Formats: sequence, C-alpha cells, structure tokens
Amino acid sequence: MTPTTVAPSADPAAVPQRARRLATALPGPRSRELEAARRRHVTEGFGVTLPVFIDRAEGPLLVDVDGNRIIDFASGIAVTSVGAANPRVAERAAAQLGRFTHTCFMVTEYSSFVEVCRWLNEHTPGDFDKRTALFSTGAEAVENAVKIARSATRRSNVLVFDEAYHGRTQLTMAMTAKENPYRLNFGPLPGSVFRGPTAPEHLVPADPAAAAQFVAEALGGVEAVLAEAGPETFAAMVIEPIQGEGGFVVHAPGFLAGLREIATRHGIVLVVDEIQAGMGRTGALFASEHDGVAGDITLSAKALGAGLPLSAVTGRAELMNAVHAGGLGGTYAGNPVACEAALAVFELLEDGSLLAGARDIEAAVRGRFEPLLAHDGVASVRGRGAMMAVEFGDASGPRADIAKAAAAAANAAGVLTLTCGTHGNVIRLLPPLGIEPEVLDEGLAVLEAAIRGALS
Repeated sequence: MTPTTVAPSADPAAVPQRARRLATALPGPRSRELEAARRRHVTEGFGVTLPVFIDRAEGPLLVDVDGNRIIDFASGIAVTSVGAANPRVAERAAAQLGRFTHTCFMVTEYSSFVEVCRWLNEHTPGDFDKRTALFSTGAEAVENAVKIARSATRRSNVLVFDEAYHGRTQLTMAMTAKENPYRLNFGPLPGSVFRGPTAPEHLVPADPAAAAQFVAEALGGVEAVLAEAGPETFAAMVIEPIQGEGGFVVHAPGFLAGLREIATRHGIVLVVDEIQAGMGRTGALFASEHDGVAGDITLSAKALGAGLPLSAVTGRAELMNAVHAGGLGGTYAGNPVACEAALAVFELLEDGSLLAGARDIEAAVRGRFEPLLAHDGVASVRGRGAMMAVEFGDASGPRADIAKAAAAAANAAGVLTLTCGTHGNVIRLLPPLGIEPEVLDEGLAVLEAAIRGALS
C-alpha cells in the first residue's frame, strides 16, 4: 500500500484550537488502514502504545490522520519537551537542511557541533573544566561514558542499580534491570556489570532517625557490592537521578550525595544518566541539581535534540581527554541538523519560563492525584516537575491491572498516556513543558476519571 498524503487544514495560518477532539473512535479508519500496512512491512518487535498515525502536532496536541486531536502526555518518551512542532526548532533545522545535511564531524567540522558542546560544558552540573562528545542516541551516550571511564581508570567493572534503565544495546541491556521486554531472549549479556540497591524516596519511613537509617542501609549495600569484586576494579558507577523506566523513582535525600562520596573515595567515575530527566524536565536544567550532586560525567539525550537524534557525554576534561584520538566517534555523531535543533532548545530554555512551566505541571498533577491516595489501589504520587507518576498497588502487591486499564481508558479518550515500572504498575506523565494550563487540566481530568473507573 502506498501511503497517501493527508490534506492540511483549510486555513494553515489559523491559530490552532487547543482542545482535545475525537472525530472518530481511536484508532480511526485511516489509522487502521495504515496499521494494516505497518503489520505487513514492519517487524512485530516494535510495540505500540496507541496505534494511531500522526499527521501533525499543534502545541501539546497530536493530530492524527483521521482528524482526532490527542493531548500529548508522552512527549515521545520525554523527547519533545519543547513541543513536537516547535517553530524555533523547525526554523533552525530547516535552515541547516538548506545548507548541508551531513559531512561527518570526524571528516570535516562545523561550528554547531562545537556550540552544542560549549553550552553543555557551561550548564551541566560541576564546577570544573569540562569537555563534551556528541553522539546520536542515549544508549550510545551510556556506552561511550563506560568506554571513557574504563580508558581513564584502566578498570573494567561497572556498578548500576535496582530499577535502572540505560538502553537496548548489549551492554546497556546488561545495565538495565527490567527483564521483560528489554533483556528477554537476548542473552548472553556482557559481564563486568554489578547491581546495587537504591533508597526510593516514596519508601522512606516518616521517622527522621528511621529515614536516615534507611538511606544508610542502602549505601551500605552499595559498599557491599563494591567489596564483593573489590572497589579498585570499578571504572564507573552509573545512576539516573530519577529512575525513568523503572517507575519514576526519586531517590531519598542524601542517597545521591552518599554515592558521590563513595565514588570519590574509591576513585570510581560517577556517571549521572540525565537522558530522560535532564534538559528542564524536572523544573531544573538537570535533575541532579535538586540533590546538589554533580557527576564526573553527565549524559544528555532525548529532549536535547527536540526529536532529532542527538546525545551527549559531558565530563571532567581529564576524563574526556583520556581517550586516544579516534577512540570516540560515529558516522552520524552530532549530525548538524540535530545540533541546530539543540541550539534552538537552548534558546527556548534560556528565559526560565519552560522550567517554571515544569514546576507548575508538578503542582497541577499533585493537586489532582494526591487526593486519590485515600483510595485502596493508589500507592503513591511521585516525581519532579513534568516527570510525574501515579503508582498502583495494594496489600496484594503491585497492581499492573489498574495501571493498564486506566491508561487504556485515557488513551481511548484522547489523552496519550504511558505506563512504566518494573512491575508495569505505574502511569507516567511527560507533557510538553509549555503545555497550556487549560489543556493540562483537561487531560488530567480525563486521566483522573479513567483511574477512578479502573479502581471501581
């Protein structure tokens, strides 16, 4: 089947109506036709949350080929934080497309690559001299951070953590905690990867002394894992400041600072994976700022390129420069069109309004869903900024059935919502940072009704 072009709106100059609208059931007839073609031509290895085909984006709305207007609480899994059709991103990317699409930075250079590196060196946490390397995907950034740490330390082992997600390549699968679907049937996986415990904030006891003990025990568990192989054998310790796919797990106060102290004491490179939580998603440029912790290496991706493939490894100059010339790179690493998109993102973050928007999103989500904690089946409401989650569980354990039913109902009603968590019992909210309050409120109301329905 040859895909057809959907006609644009009659008046493309008109200001888009910022309102959810269902012209058909989801998926609509045209999406169902395209889905049939997809099943004939695309591997079944790709899962799909909502099988609708998108024609265009209008602010926080995705408009599908049947004319349905869907509120986007997914942002391409935290990628389109500035919106899926931001005019400034489109303007800079289009201008670059008119000049050249690619040269490969390892062959001939271009200034946008350097400017992206300059901004990241200046803005990632840490008051020390930095260097940056650009790549294409988050998993590439993780793998290259491990390469850099191993090169600089001449050690091999890597410490990761419970509930971690770091990617889908062979090494990053070994670093990821969740078996299904990420690791299932893909072994054997690389060795030299060890896993330590965490101290989730939502599980911290209310008593201050007990809370301190809770964090101390988790850090003691980390020390025990290091001691098992010898701390002197560990090149890197890799941690997400808020664990994304693992369930939007916020670490208890003091835990990340404790990891920083352990890493420093043992000469281990602390790698902070900000791939999902960074670039303003939590109301700060980088989520680790909330804990006052700077990694020796910080990883960026997802929202960095606003939908164009771009990732970055930013770290201490002496670490980044420890790799021999030619040891880092990639044909598409730091593609010039993606670099221009990133420079547009930096411009959009400059005045702080998107960071404030993320904080407003958190307040709205908490105000809407924290009252549901009184209901059996709602276990926690957690997160920071525009990276929020509702966890479902009761005395019987995690309740993935509630999360699945509520998310499905919200999706059918035109509010695109994702689940996550090791047990699949968490609904995660990742709206664009600039979503209008009235659109956010409408989407949250739809989701609340879906949750109440799933609880009943």
